[in-house]
Amino acid sequence: MANITRFDPLGEMVSLRSAMDRLFEDSFVSPMGWRTISGGDAITPPVDVHETSDEIVVTAALPGMRAEDVEITMTGQNLTFRGEFKADDEVKRDQYLYRERRFGAFSRSIQLPVRVQGDRADATFTDGVLTLRIPKAEEVKPRQIRINAGSTEHSENGTQAAS
Repeated sequence: MANITRFDPLGEMVSLRSAMDRLFEDSFVSPMGWRTISGGDAITPPVDVHETSDEIVVTAALPGMRAEDVEITMTGQNLTFRGEFKADDEVKRDQYLYRERRFGAFSRSIQLPVRVQGDRADATFTDGVLTLRIPKAEEVKPRQIRINAGSTEHSENGTQAAS
């Protein structure tokens, strides 16, 4: 007798539900854990990226960091910033009652959606928030196109000709 395997959509939904639960828990329940979706121990600081008509603005939360401890590099449309969150040297590991802050090196790379002028980027660091303003390349900036209102003339055979 042959074995028949039936498609079980309920089984697929259960695994999807557990994946969604893990995603929501990582995002909303414990967002400051800075865990990756794969559950790794890599530190990935939260980043916001938005655009205006003239520039891309990248904002990263780096609490406890100093401006001189963050390295920013740009290659084409790829932006990378790295640094290291340093632990308190005065407190020994066995003296902690709670230890929720993460320490160690981090590196974050972002592929920007449009061509930019990386050499004209401006970076500011205020109260643990890094803000990068990167001008867009001229060819990707929106331009207004003027419409020339032309008059039409009729030719001898009755068809219209543009002037």
